[in-house]
Amino acid sequence: MKKFIFLIILTASFLIPNSFCFGQNRKIDSLLTQLKSDKEDTSKAKHLNALGWALMNQNPDTAIILGNQALEIITPVSSAEFISTKEPSEGKRIIFIRASILQHLGVYYYSKGEYAKAIDYAMNALKLDEEQKNKTGMAICLGNIGNIYFSKGDYPKALDYYFKALNIAEELGYKRGISTHLSNIGLVYFDQGNYPQAIDYYFKSLKIEEELGNKDGIAGSLINIGLVYFDQGDDSKALNYYFKGLKIAEEIGEMQIQTTALGNIGMIYSKNNYSQALEYYFKALKIAQKLEDKEVIARHLGNIGVSYNDQKDYPQAISYFFKSLKMTEDLGDNREIAFWFGNIGEVYTTIGKFKEAEQYLKRATTLDDSIGAINDLQGWEEGFSVLYDSMGLYKEALIHYKKSIALKDTIFSQKNKKQLIRKEMNYEFDKKEAATKAEHDKEMAVAEAEKKKQKIIIWSVIAGLLLVIVFAGFVFRSLRITRKQKYIIELQKNEVDKQKEIVEKQKEKIVDSITYAQRIQQSILMEESEVQNYLPECFIYFQPKDIVSGDFYWCSKLGDKIIIAAVDCTGHGVPGAFMSMIGNTLLNQIVNEKQITKPSEILHYLNLGVYEALHQKKDGALSDDGMDTAVCCIDYKNNELQYAGQNSLYVLSDGKLEVIKGDIYGIGGGGMIAKLHDPLKKVFANHVIPMKKGMSIYLSTDGYMDQFGGAERKKFGAHRFKDLLLNNQHLNMQKQKELFSSAHDEWKGKTVQIDDVLVIGIEL
Repeated sequence: MKKFIFLIILTASFLIPNSFCFGQNRKIDSLLTQLKSDKEDTSKAKHLNALGWALMNQNPDTAIILGNQALEIITPVSSAEFISTKEPSEGKRIIFIRASILQHLGVYYYSKGEYAKAIDYAMNALKLDEEQKNKTGMAICLGNIGNIYFSKGDYPKALDYYFKALNIAEELGYKRGISTHLSNIGLVYFDQGNYPQAIDYYFKSLKIEEELGNKDGIAGSLINIGLVYFDQGDDSKALNYYFKGLKIAEEIGEMQIQTTALGNIGMIYSKNNYSQALEYYFKALKIAQKLEDKEVIARHLGNIGVSYNDQKDYPQAISYFFKSLKMTEDLGDNREIAFWFGNIGEVYTTIGKFKEAEQYLKRATTLDDSIGAINDLQGWEEGFSVLYDSMGLYKEALIHYKKSIALKDTIFSQKNKKQLIRKEMNYEFDKKEAATKAEHDKEMAVAEAEKKKQKIIIWSVIAGLLLVIVFAGFVFRSLRITRKQKYIIELQKNEVDKQKEIVEKQKEKIVDSITYAQRIQQSILMEESEVQNYLPECFIYFQPKDIVSGDFYWCSKLGDKIIIAAVDCTGHGVPGAFMSMIGNTLLNQIVNEKQITKPSEILHYLNLGVYEALHQKKDGALSDDGMDTAVCCIDYKNNELQYAGQNSLYVLSDGKLEVIKGDIYGIGGGGMIAKLHDPLKKVFANHVIPMKKGMSIYLSTDGYMDQFGGAERKKFGAHRFKDLLLNNQHLNMQKQKELFSSAHDEWKGKTVQIDDVLVIGIEL
């Protein structure tokens, strides 16, 4: 059964007008009065457009009629001739108003779920804004188009338009717009289940809103952060952020955010406390009714219906779903109409009214298919599968199940994932490229001015020398030769200096690029503090050999299970960093998307993923790179620890140290390795260890133990590593981290670090 989660889409100030409130009535009356007295077409079109915008939440159909009337007034048959008859400033004003009308019409059709028309109007508005170089209007249109593609489930396109909008907002220095687009980028990652990326963008948005002191933006960001924790099953953190957002919204009287927060709080309580859930749903409904926001009212009514359905009170559930359906039909919102058709169909399946269930599910799929809402369509195909399975029509059930899986694969495909990563990296690269070009242009201008100055000086010197030669003659012949030789030597010296300078600049650019790559890698890795949200008593000692690293760590939480990994990729520096990004992406897919938590299975799919990504199965593969890993699943519910990997796991319990050896072969590796160990046949051992109070575990790559140093320039070695663990087990994790750092530095001394270093310590 589908519920509506209430996301704060911060482009609301651009895309959706503020919810209708009591002050709107006065505004509408004022606009009607102005329209009666309007004698000029341009002014009349402007006021019709404003009136449609004010009425959008109450009646989108009326808003569409008013928008089209405004467009007819300001767009005569011969548009170019019409504008050419005006003063330049007046012509520009007309185009500006026309762009605004087109943009609003796009919003109206979006609110009705008519995405094809919505995109058409938004694109036409964008074209006019681009012609006029109206960057504020361009950012609005790009954000709107991104929202439409997001609703259609086309995440790469949504992200593309959001990043374009963000770029313009940054160029304009418009912080509220930057926050808006950061939040919506987070929304794409959230819907894809990429929680680390989603929460990163939400916190970036929150930081800007806090800098601005914008309390409604702060409250909205807090609620979106809460949604990420809710979706990960961390209800206590989700409630904490919801209540923070609710408190701020109540302080400033922001009823739209209040009803959102209350609805989401109700959703958490609906898991185990129906009476409390209904209490919050009805509070949310009451505020939505005060706002007269029919769309939000319909959603809260529907969630109340879901709550009754969960309690198996099916008559009440059906009743509330039909109330929601009627209200959305009045609004003409096709996507939400389909949503309630589908929910009604699923209830009828549950109570055995199969004919009615089939009828309503068909309506839902037909409507969603017509508007291209593939996210919802995937759910209804799954609903059909359940229906036909209940009826004993297993062939039909299988057909719809396959359709559901195909749609899901489309939404969460590897191609989509790669495109999302590419969009973000393109955005970061474009920013860097623009900054580099500006700096380069500046350097070239300075160099050109210096060159002209040098030419004047050189020609002046030559002219002076010629005069001296004419008057001095033979007497100064030898002096002239000496000076000429000196001049040649100076030129040669200058040329050498220039070449050195070019080499130095090239080196600086390379280092800058690698340093920038470090920022990208660091943005992908979780902060130690984020890992400590899941594992409070832990440390991560991470010391790359070069600017970027081939070692990386990864952590995620699924319900009561926490999965943590320490990974050593082939090589270090830039090649190792590329491998680390592949490994990070694959772990996100395996654990967060496929919900696989058993370490040996994680390694199985990671191994297949590396072979496939680097094409290592074929003869003559260009890459034989791979990874050595240590993966642990900490299961607090069953009080057990599972481990698999190639790097050993160190377990400290009751003052004793146990070393659990890993498998002899690692992840990936083409050529001879691929022939000796078929990736399809590799089986990784899964070790299960009962957890005890006070137990500590340590995961490490080989960089720490392989480091040369000491008086005899030997490796640090495993025995010193074990002694370090045993001798300092009484200390807390942060103290242990400091000791690992100081011991490494003392052992290394002035010796060059030979490899990336990663050690993770966890007290369970």
